[in-house]
Amino acid sequence: MTFLLLRDLLIIFGLSIPVVYTFSRLKIAPLVGFLIAGILAGPFGLGLITSGEEIELLAEIGVVLLLFTIGIEFSLSDLLQIRKIVLLGGGLQGFITSLAVALFFYFFVAYPPEEALFMGFLIALSSTAIVLKLLQEKGEIYSTHGRIALGILIFQDIAAVVIIILTPFLAGTQASGNIFIELAFRGLGLILFTFLSARFAVPFLMYQVAKTRNSELFLLSVVVIGLSVAWLTSLAGLSLALGAFLAGLIISESEYSAQALGNVIPFRDMFMSIFFISIGMLLNLDLLKEHLILVIGATLIVIFLKTVINALTTFLIGFPLHTMLLVGFSLSQVGEFSLITANVGFANGLISPEVYQDFLAVTVLSMALTPFSMGMGHRVAAFSQRLSLPELLKHGRYGELEKGKAEKRPENHLIIIGFGINGENVATAAREALIPYQVIDINPETVRKEKLKGEPILYGDAAQEAVLEHAGIKTARAVVIASGDLVSTRRIIEVIRRQNSAVHVIARTHFLSELDLLYALGADDVISDEFESSIELFSRVLHKYLVPENEIENLSSELRTDHYRMLRSPGIRRTGICDLALDFADVGIRSVRLEEGSQAAGKSLGELDIRKKYGVSVLAISRDHRIIPDLKAETVLHPGDLLLIISRPEKIEELETLFAGKK
Repeated sequence: MTFLLLRDLLIIFGLSIPVVYTFSRLKIAPLVGFLIAGILAGPFGLGLITSGEEIELLAEIGVVLLLFTIGIEFSLSDLLQIRKIVLLGGGLQGFITSLAVALFFYFFVAYPPEEALFMGFLIALSSTAIVLKLLQEKGEIYSTHGRIALGILIFQDIAAVVIIILTPFLAGTQASGNIFIELAFRGLGLILFTFLSARFAVPFLMYQVAKTRNSELFLLSVVVIGLSVAWLTSLAGLSLALGAFLAGLIISESEYSAQALGNVIPFRDMFMSIFFISIGMLLNLDLLKEHLILVIGATLIVIFLKTVINALTTFLIGFPLHTMLLVGFSLSQVGEFSLITANVGFANGLISPEVYQDFLAVTVLSMALTPFSMGMGHRVAAFSQRLSLPELLKHGRYGELEKGKAEKRPENHLIIIGFGINGENVATAAREALIPYQVIDINPETVRKEKLKGEPILYGDAAQEAVLEHAGIKTARAVVIASGDLVSTRRIIEVIRRQNSAVHVIARTHFLSELDLLYALGADDVISDEFESSIELFSRVLHKYLVPENEIENLSSELRTDHYRMLRSPGIRRTGICDLALDFADVGIRSVRLEEGSQAAGKSLGELDIRKKYGVSVLAISRDHRIIPDLKAETVLHPGDLLLIISRPEKIEELETLFAGKK
């Protein structure tokens, strides 16, 4: 059996590589490639895999890991923020879709009421795995439409459990009893368990594990927590996937969420590919040929109907047209839980074998079309913005979601990696200069202690993409790697450059031999402890020998600008200390802060006439971290402005007096 599983995995992955590669070259979502690979490898394709029970088990693990990582990226506070979407949006979507489909099957296909209602339940469910995977790939999981889709999908996952329980009652094979009361108590118990675990048990456990600095132990602990909660949820009669989402929520409340996410992502991606392949294996090509027009027509009707109803639901809970369309197209497919529910209905005689096979074909085809429908959703939504429509339709009446999330997204900030003495000093300087910053550190004791002080610090290894993403690397302005460890610094720079090629990277290292390597990897500035000590030593010596201050500064500046090349190349000789002066040593570019209560506050550049009185030119002004480059005589200076100026050194002191506040 082990040999057969290994052979099957080798077949599906070996077949997936050329298929997914081809689809990637054609700029088609890899998800479609995995579905095609499953169709080819399955019993209805080339017949390379005839029994898929083991593959289905691995596929279920993929769904569990996907929901687990979504839960980690979310939090209980985020979930509470979208409770209106989960309860009202999910409830409306499920009710309207089920009712519309049931009425169609009852009046036009002449289905009995129970079977018509069951078909409504099946088609109402969308694919959690596919939608969330595509939203993650596009970076839209935190967008407004992404969070609405997530809220509706959470409701659907819970509803799927209720539908499975109701199926025997609809088929008349089981009498009703106290099962709903029992399920309600189990659900309440699970909510209480989630809250207590998130607040007390898991943070304590993860802190003890993180203190060991053992990455294997950390990964094992994360996986055990995730699988344990998923298993307990299944014992309560709910789905494994929902339990995995709750487990992720529990971990998200601790400071170890970013590190946990980085550890789990590689496993999630591998198992999710197996999930999509297993879905493709279900499609019966012979049946598809026989009922081709029926299946294609039914698929298009389902996609259209669900798009309209999901968009209508989004409008009813108060969101604008642009968001309505994106949510409508995103949730237009039939989901994987529908396949499970359909199997239960088939076993209880609610649907015939022919209808079951046709439904499988429609489900798989709608899943395969999801990347295209979501892409179309963006184009239609962009077009809708150009139409002249009523204000209520165009702007909606519910903006708290966008506002609440926008406040959490840092921009133009500094990321400090390592919170030792150097990192702490950089943070202090940033705080004094009112520069927003985010700290990353791998020491759990440091993270816990600094969090209590109010420092914006998170736990994790900055060499992991998930940790840097959590710190906002894509919108950061600069990164300081203060740790000084060469191996980790190399890995961190490589990951930073993959995620943000424009951010300014300043790295700290110990020795001369490491400089060129870090510059080659993509560091913009490298600070060497060894040579900074050398510069400080010779500066003190030159002070002692009464060398002018500006000449010492020029020498230090040239050495740093030249990446310490003079010290690293003894063959380079200078004839005298004065020859080291830069071509523009008699002028300098500096920044000066305009303090509260200064003489210049509230006056324009024309009134102050700085250039004529002081021989100083103002190049630009930074106000609230925004640059004002186009300066005019009527430009008024405000307290707190940072002026970038060019002047002779002796004039700086006079200007600082003008800009100083009243003591």
